[in-house]
Amino acid sequence: MTSPATTRGPAATPGGWLRRYRPDDDAAVRLVCFPHAGGSASAYLRFAAALAPAGVEVLAVQYPGRQDRRGEPFLGTVEELVEAVLPELRRLTRGPFALFGHSLGATVAFETARRLAGSGQDPLHLFLSGRRAPVVPRTDTAHLLDDRSLVERISRLQGTDPVLLQDEELLRMVLPAIRNDYAMAGAYRYRPGPPLPVPVTVLTGDADPNVTPEDARRWSEVAAGAFALHVLPGGHFFLNDHTARVCSLIEEALGDAH
Repeated sequence: MTSPATTRGPAATPGGWLRRYRPDDDAAVRLVCFPHAGGSASAYLRFAAALAPAGVEVLAVQYPGRQDRRGEPFLGTVEELVEAVLPELRRLTRGPFALFGHSLGATVAFETARRLAGSGQDPLHLFLSGRRAPVVPRTDTAHLLDDRSLVERISRLQGTDPVLLQDEELLRMVLPAIRNDYAMAGAYRYRPGPPLPVPVTVLTGDADPNVTPEDARRWSEVAAGAFALHVLPGGHFFLNDHTARVCSLIEEALGDAH
């Protein structure tokens, strides 16, 4: 979860879906990043700063209903989200690009890659973080919890400043987005199809309460190309503590891809 305060500085793309924190029209490759449940584009500010020197421009997806899109209605399913972002993504990624998603964002990135596969705009690479493979049975019911229980669940994941969770006014602003995104995750059902013909890198934390290393490894079952799994120290939000390492892995993978 991130603060709902309006993000300052990024260039919003014409359709409103992507944020460019370090615009680089000459970037060798672009990395389109999908946030976690309740998250926003600013979750990838540190990625943008860390990857810019390597010639990788980060395009962070901004879901409706948060930050500068707070007045817009939420979308209810992963499929609706993919359909909405695809046209703008196709316009902004005429050159080489890759996809990255964390938690719910991994599911959205995966389904986006499936839609792009074979279209002539296939991503160079797909990075999936903090998410079980879609072939692993799962039941997501967090959206059915009352507010207190939902906040406790968010707190246990240790991805949010505890001070923010104690601010009643802030919670009233952000809980609807979090609840909506958890409902979106709960409604998602994997539909079997051809394995993705793009390289896939999966990252997970060794102490993630939601994803075991074996759950993460099973992403290989939906990948036809090269596959790599990296298990890093930490819980569900391990990438907050290991941004440099994660970005180094991204650089290495993309360096091999273009």
